[in-house]
Amino acid sequence: MLRLTPLRSIETAALLALGAMILGACGEHVAEGKDCPAAQRQTASGYCVPRWLSLKRAEVIGRKGPGTDYPSVWVYRVRGLPVQVVAETQDWRRICDPDGGAVWVHRLMVDGRRTVMALGATPLSLHRKPAMDAPVSGMLNARSLANLDRCEGGWCKLKASGITGWVSADRVWGVATTPQCR
Repeated sequence: MLRLTPLRSIETAALLALGAMILGACGEHVAEGKDCPAAQRQTASGYCVPRWLSLKRAEVIGRKGPGTDYPSVWVYRVRGLPVQVVAETQDWRRICDPDGGAVWVHRLMVDGRRTVMALGATPLSLHRKPAMDAPVSGMLNARSLANLDRCEGGWCKLKASGITGWVSADRVWGVATTPQCR
């Protein structure tokens, strides 16, 4: 039987979410993964590193190394949590989480569905248009998850609990183009 270390504070994101997210069963493969320089695709999967994915299951074990023979470091308990892949083997992905942790997870535990997490300690306004002075269509609680539609011009269009709106890209975790940990 595995003995797992205490759970990360990431679990609180699920409790603060605006509601159940609608997450599909699509696989890790996303079109954006091929839209990068060939040097970034020199990976086991042929997809870019770094790249963004989300956790596929409600319980995902993070390990110290790429294999079940490595000890578990912690357990994520937030389906849909955005993670950044910073390294990979054929079957394992080294991921960064919003708290700065880096662990290895099996490739079947991640999903190509793009999500983001609201940063900061206060609710985040979702605007009807990508502008600060645009009317607010809803609020996203701190550390809540939302589905990512797209980003353009420093703004990202999100959807959570049936509400769609735009936020400044620097207010969410899950869209940076640089590695978020090593």
